[in-house]
Amino acid sequence: MARPWEADPDTTFKRRLGKSPQELGNTTGTPDCPDIWELANGDIAVIGRDLTQSLGKNLPDGVSIGSDERLVVIPRNMLVAAKPDIPSV
Repeated sequence: MARPWEADPDTTFKRRLGKSPQELGNTTGTPDCPDIWELANGDIAVIGRDLTQSLGKNLPDGVSIGSDERLVVIPRNMLVAAKPDIPSV
């Protein structure tokens, strides 16, 4: 059975949501920076720390992680900074 949504591997990055990790003080300028991006097709890409193994062991009821998915964590200040860029609908 096909899933109702699939990630498009051919889309591109459109714009950053919120502030850069440098502006928020979440990086030292190295390439391992958390980030949130809107993609050209409207989907959202999140760059964060992969905590699938540790947090994935204690998921709330009704939550699961597919074999091709990862549980990614970003700093709270990054999502708060992105709020004005996220549409309400």
